[in-house]
Amino acid sequence: MPEGPEIRRAADQVEQAIAGQPVVEVAFGLQRLQRWRGAFSDSRVQRVETRGKAMLTRFDNGLSIYSHNQLYGRWICHAADETPDTRRQLRLAIRTGERQASLYSASDIDVLTDAEIERHPFLRKLGPDVLSDDLSAGQLVARLLSARFRNRQLGSLLTDQSFVAGLGNYLRCEILFSCALLPAVRPVALDTAALRGLAAEILRLPRQSYASGGITNDLDFARRSMAQGASFEQARFQVFRREGLPCYRCGAIIQKQAAGGQACFFCPGCQFQAIVASAQ
Repeated sequence: MPEGPEIRRAADQVEQAIAGQPVVEVAFGLQRLQRWRGAFSDSRVQRVETRGKAMLTRFDNGLSIYSHNQLYGRWICHAADETPDTRRQLRLAIRTGERQASLYSASDIDVLTDAEIERHPFLRKLGPDVLSDDLSAGQLVARLLSARFRNRQLGSLLTDQSFVAGLGNYLRCEILFSCALLPAVRPVALDTAALRGLAAEILRLPRQSYASGGITNDLDFARRSMAQGASFEQARFQVFRREGLPCYRCGAIIQKQAAGGQACFFCPGCQFQAIVASAQ
């Protein structure tokens, strides 16, 4: 599933393609939304926001289109007179005179007023957006130590959208590796330095991924690796999807275990101290 950085980049592309231009047509591929077909005539997209893994396309007529890519959704921005070469099902198309933003394969789409946004069953449960400029390390430490979250295992907590919106499995694995923590560790067991380090990485890695197009590995190392022939997929991650391969840092073999209903990848060498701590 696309995580916060991927959705933010998609939002940037959609906004760049169609914002501020008169809308010619908004077409819906879901029958339940057909009643909204004419509601966007002569409107303009003001901006495209993200809230974690969800997107809000804001129009100047007081309506917004909520969308969640789920597992397979994909935005494609293209010329209005072109049809992308894809077998995916078109679910939403926002067309201006020259450009079109098309959402394929997703089915979690709705048209909302401002009041309905605040009552939306998914949006109203979200924690702060991990990419928000307003989110600080101090706020994250406070959330980690709150009664609601302090006794939760990090393996499930970090992907809980009510804790922080926008983190998913790859960011969870990469954050835990960077902090030398295993999924079983709980915030209540961490000292002040570890809590601050965890909060810093929760902020840093998603921003790096957003800025770099998906790289959570050391940027210089990743670029050198690709210059030497490694693929982007081989170079981008520290541990995620690298089971059975040596850790770039210590050489130990990356392992995988279930955590929070998903496979979590970790290094038994770099994260050894967490193994000891979680056993005490």
